[in-house]
Amino acid sequence: MSLTLARRASAEFAGTALLVAAVVGSGIAAARLSPTDVGLQLLENAIATALALGALILTFGPVSGAHFNPVVSAVDWWLGRRAGTGLTGRDLAAYTAAQTGGAVTGAVLADLMFNLPAVAWSRTERAGGNLWLAEVIATAGLVVLVFALARSDRTTAAPAAVGAYIGAAYWFTSSTSFANPAVTIGRAFTDTFAGIAPTSVPGFVAAQLVGGLVGVAALAAWYPHAADAADDVLVPHLTQEPETR
Repeated sequence: MSLTLARRASAEFAGTALLVAAVVGSGIAAARLSPTDVGLQLLENAIATALALGALILTFGPVSGAHFNPVVSAVDWWLGRRAGTGLTGRDLAAYTAAQTGGAVTGAVLADLMFNLPAVAWSRTERAGGNLWLAEVIATAGLVVLVFALARSDRTTAAPAAVGAYIGAAYWFTSSTSFANPAVTIGRAFTDTFAGIAPTSVPGFVAAQLVGGLVGVAALAAWYPHAADAADDVLVPHLTQEPETR
């Protein structure tokens, strides 16, 4: 792994870790501060996640693009593979590993910050066709959003737009919009408000991958030249690796 790719992968690791720490940590805080009102807990969790996501995109976007999501990275690779844009296969492998490791680390950090066991497998079952459909919709919408922003040269809006979408999707999807395989895996490591039982993870991840495919199909119809802007998803990188393109 070159120094440039290592730097980008480390940004994906740190950004995903902080994102999951925000999701899990705000869920724990919400459950403690509003113990009798689940709706308020979800609102608090959604607001904190949306704000944290926007801030993290601003922080890490210029380094790695701030994908924080294997589906976004995979679509970036898929669309750009013929045009010579976006991630290479090597980049994709490094990003996916970094994002998944970061997600697990973020869940552990959140548990430790709230004086809970570092790892406690979640017992919250999240399964069923309605939840899987919600994950397909949430993930497809996210994919279309981030690539539409890049293709229309509106990446400066990505922090606010992506944060707003995820915050809203907490409420308009029955699954509360995980929309991210790495985050889904990480949230299995915490038995708190934001957790998901390990047995429910495969169904969610499968639905998210289907959502990615739906997003690719939608982009082909609405933004047929999305591959031209794959280097700018989510935010244009300041560091490139011309030798691997």
